[in-house]
Amino acid sequence: MEISKLIELDRLSKESSQKYSRYRRLYNELLTDKGKHFVGIIGPRGVGKTTTLKQLAVHLDKSFYISMETFDGNMFDVLKELKNKLKIEVFLLDEVHSYNNFDKEIQSIYELLNVKIFFTSSTALSMIQYRNDISRRVLLKYLYPFSLREYIEFKNNIQIPQLLFDDFMNKEIPAALLSYGEYFDSYIKGALMPFALEEPDILPLLKNILNTVIYKDIPKINQNISVQELNIIEKLVKFAALSKVDGINYSSIAKNLSITKYKAEQYVSLLENAFVLQVVFPQGTNVLKEPKVLFSLPYRMIYEDFDFAIGGLREDFFVQTCMILGKKVNYLKSTIGTKTPDYIFSDNNIVLEIGGKGKRRTQFKGIETGKKIILADSYDNTADKKPLFVFGLINRQ
Repeated sequence: MEISKLIELDRLSKESSQKYSRYRRLYNELLTDKGKHFVGIIGPRGVGKTTTLKQLAVHLDKSFYISMETFDGNMFDVLKELKNKLKIEVFLLDEVHSYNNFDKEIQSIYELLNVKIFFTSSTALSMIQYRNDISRRVLLKYLYPFSLREYIEFKNNIQIPQLLFDDFMNKEIPAALLSYGEYFDSYIKGALMPFALEEPDILPLLKNILNTVIYKDIPKINQNISVQELNIIEKLVKFAALSKVDGINYSSIAKNLSITKYKAEQYVSLLENAFVLQVVFPQGTNVLKEPKVLFSLPYRMIYEDFDFAIGGLREDFFVQTCMILGKKVNYLKSTIGTKTPDYIFSDNNIVLEIGGKGKRRTQFKGIETGKKIILADSYDNTADKKPLFVFGLINRQ
């Protein structure tokens, strides 16, 4: 690839970043990162990784941005030439899973070129595959979609009062926070994606992203997968979206798609690591270790209207918020598979039921463990029933 073309693309990329005056919370952490290690930024397509890299390129001295999706040269040779000719010290490499042999060349760059590298990937699986080879050389960080808190703050350029996890669970919700419920529906319909700030209808774009994930990203990270299997993965996504949340696991997917349970697990893992699905495993012993399979917001809405998808969207929201907050959650399942409350924070001994306005405590019957809370799609604010949307306003610590 001609150096002159890369220089022009770098200039245009830095120029295009000037229109973004706001920064994701991860940005300052990246900007002040020190040490010889490289930094990998992992997150879904459309979450703002490219914008963050371009913003870093503007504010870091002697830096250079390269999109690996359009790059057709030898990475090591090109970076070496740019370092020698332009005295580049920081490279920002976008979507590196698009580049074959990235893991091998990143080792050579680390050992032989005295440079700093920030890179992004839209699939966690590619980084997991590289983990043993690059673990001591690369620090991995996740960039998730907006939390509800971050979305509201970005949209309105305001600062929401602090809310800690323990305070949410154990204290009355401050009245000032209840006014933010008006943003919940738009958030779970897709406003959590940063590009939704500029795109009023994101579902057509989300369909394109899903198609790219299935037919471009997955074959890149699993080169043994066939076109026929990719078609099955697309059918898997549709089946899961149109089914009740409690009925989606490896066994039901295998049965519906006429594939083995092993293949169902493999396909779900690929989609989870591409940030399309979310997997939650049960708590306890003597249960089948099959996960509850949910969606990352708002993929479910590609196949179902909001009014029909709302039950699944509530659980998608809860589990995705747990991920953003770094909170481990399990779902509850009895030894014979009967229905119990939805989720448990084992570390805090808190059991939760997710539901609509009419959700009651009946499913807590027989549950002896600690605190029991209903997170409802309502403004109820009592010791044992709290607004689901306020869970999205908790600060990550």
